[in-house]
Amino acid sequence: MKLNQVTVTVRDIPRARAFYQTLGLELIVSSDHYARFLCPGGTTFSIHLGPVTEQGGTVIYFECEDLDARVAHLKAAGLVFTQDPTDQPWLWREARLRDPDGNPLCLYFAGQNRVDPPWRVGRARRVDPA
Repeated sequence: MKLNQVTVTVRDIPRARAFYQTLGLELIVSSDHYARFLCPGGTTFSIHLGPVTEQGGTVIYFECEDLDARVAHLKAAGLVFTQDPTDQPWLWREARLRDPDGNPLCLYFAGQNRVDPPWRVGRARRVDPA
């Protein structure tokens, strides 16, 4: 099974569309109630117009190989981060912000540790063939 798409509810499609385009996602479908973006690697992310409920524990993660440079670029474009790039004990480097509707986002870089951390369950670390 392969994750294809994540969809979040927003109050204002044009505002949210502009925000996610500023993040660098490629707009591929757009209407007055929906927009879909292509992410590097082929997965998609979409926004849907609707009532935004109280924020839960869901966080949207976007991996960026150029995390520090990207955060600097996005700050220069006016986006506000709640956490600057920070090395985490789980071996990821993360920066955090919220979209215009309050949905929490994490921009991060994990490299091999995303799917193959030193504490991986069930088998030894994989070796990257590249």
